Amino acid sequence: MHDYSEDTLVEQPAIALFKQLGYETANCFYEKVGTSGSTLGRETTEDVVLVPKLRSALQRLNPGLDGDAVNLAIEELTRDRSAMCLVQANREVYKLLKDCVKVAFQNDKGEETDETVRIIDWNDPANNDFFLASQFWVSSSNGIYKKRPDLIGFVNGLPLIFIELKKSHGKIEHAYKHNLKDYRDTIPQVFWFNALIILSNGAQAKIGSMTAGWEHFADWKRINTEGEQGIISLETLIRGTCEKNRLIDLIENFTLFDEARGGLVKITGKNHQFLGVNNAAKRRTRGELTRILRY
Repeated sequence: MHDYSEDTLVEQPAIALFKQLGYETANCFYEKVGTSGSTLGRETTEDVVLVPKLRSALQRLNPGLDGDAVNLAIEELTRDRSAMCLVQANREVYKLLKDCVKVAFQNDKGEETDETVRIIDWNDPANNDFFLASQFWVSSSNGIYKKRPDLIGFVNGLPLIFIELKKSHGKIEHAYKHNLKDYRDTIPQVFWFNALIILSNGAQAKIGSMTAGWEHFADWKRINTEGEQGIISLETLIRGTCEKNRLIDLIENFTLFDEARGGLVKITGKNHQFLGVNNAAKRRTRGELTRILRY
């Protein structure tokens, strides 16, 4: 018997690739949640932030920081944003990631103290925690819906990568029209934190932002240079965008929120922009360019 299922042909190879890239991985289908004995530290399946991983990362990235400051930063990151529209919530979280979380509290001496808490190490990507969860259950805040996205990538406990997969012969457009749209409506808290969305059937793969229409989801054909032969595949896209250094660079330097068209949208840099700017910057560093072209 041959197994041509989505899990065997698409999901498992993707998980194996993330392992090669240095991610910790886990199948969370049977994850335990609750105040005690929780597998990943979630109290309920409504929670989408892995607080133990987040707390560990904040302590590592902010050595010597008061425990109250860490707790307040976690409270600010995980607070309920359901009253906000999805893209506004996402922009607010992104600003916290980029600009750090500012907290104020009383120290042991009763003095008012202000601290700045780093959430992600942008300069040393390897100093962050990378985790890929498969079959990760998420419930809606009203308890009506319980969904199970295929793959979610976490950085320091925050769900920054969302991956929806189809069978190898399935149309990935269906992953957008039927799956992604449903997830955004029913479990929006996942997308408060989202940096990248990947849709694929293995042979074909596209990447976009959480506000992108289907027409704005794009191929990622090349990994290192614009001149290399392009290959459309999930492997190329994952290696080109989710390798630790590339992912952190893409999130930090190739993400834009734009209100120029009358409504707030999130824009993620495309393959040629990412490679073109970075390769130009490298040549400029070596003295081969006098300026970097703007895209």
